[in-house]
Amino acid sequence: MANIQLNPMAGSRRAAAAFSVVLSCVLTLIGCTADNHNQDPDQLREKTAETTAELKRDAKSVAEGVRDGLSRDSSRVDLNSATREQLVGTGLSRAQSDRVIEHRPYASTRELVTKRVLTEEEYNQIAPHVKTGEPHVR
Repeated sequence: MANIQLNPMAGSRRAAAAFSVVLSCVLTLIGCTADNHNQDPDQLREKTAETTAELKRDAKSVAEGVRDGLSRDSSRVDLNSATREQLVGTGLSRAQSDRVIEHRPYASTRELVTKRVLTEEEYNQIAPHVKTGEPHVR
């Protein structure tokens, strides 16, 4: 499982891009599926307002998802810079935490298994609580 670091600005750019794509698609769909191209302007305004409200709800959901993803990642412990106590807080024993520190740096959390620092089972228990940031220079 690769560990991906997210830039907070990239998340807002992605949300804006997603909103733009959805808006373009909906407006195109409205134009292509209108039963009568000589539609009453009041009906067109009403339909546009309904569609815009729906898009705002969708964009809000996308933004909330991005924000949740960013906050979830920020609460994880960085394997390359965490103290023994922080690693113990993820569910590791002191001996396991010492092994994690001893085998630094890590390019991905999965290296805990590939470097034989932890077993697959031990890794699966702490995987949701750890991440890898920039390797810590010794």
